[in-house]
Amino acid sequence: MKITKFPQSCLFLETKDKKILIDPGNLKYKEEYFAIWNTADVILITHKHPDHCNTEVLQKLDQSIKIYSTEEVQNANKSLTINIVKEKDVIELEGIKMEVVHAVHGYQPLLKGEKEIHENVGYIVDDGQNRLYATSDTICFKNDYQADILCTPVTGHGLTMSAFEAALYAKEVGAVLTLPIHMDNPAFPPDFKFMEEMFQKYEVDYEILENDETIEIE
Repeated sequence: MKITKFPQSCLFLETKDKKILIDPGNLKYKEEYFAIWNTADVILITHKHPDHCNTEVLQKLDQSIKIYSTEEVQNANKSLTINIVKEKDVIELEGIKMEVVHAVHGYQPLLKGEKEIHENVGYIVDDGQNRLYATSDTICFKNDYQADILCTPVTGHGLTMSAFEAALYAKEVGAVLTLPIHMDNPAFPPDFKFMEEMFQKYEVDYEILENDETIEIE
């Protein structure tokens, strides 16, 4: 499985000759991303915030690319054709399973009104060799999910897990590699020192990918 990290929470997965784009947002978007994103076979969106759902770009992508997300995302983006999913659904793509899982977007007063998230999901992509879990913007919650690779926010601010919860969460799901994401918004900056302390304390193997960087997992 090849994983390319784009800004904020965007991930581009390549496995079994298929390409899966997760949360293509508008934060720090570059025009050169379009040609790459347009090769996707499917697009998975976790929730309606524009840093996870770049409506303007999605409208221009090849319309044969199937977009999967929640009813709330469809209602917020009437111009898009969304295949609506909910928790416990499984999307299948030629030997690849994409499980739709629970997520709980944190709340704080800056989200009051239309910005508040009422419907949020994560995705576990299983290609038979690896299970990659993209949590979405979520606070910690009890579950029995298992994954080899955990892609999770670590910035806290009441909206997502901090590095403390993320480290514990990584141990809970059995991740052998954790990839911190959601770190490009200057309003909610990551604390890299605290992240290092927490991941070392709880013996979590992690790697911070630069935007546009690709790694390959055997």
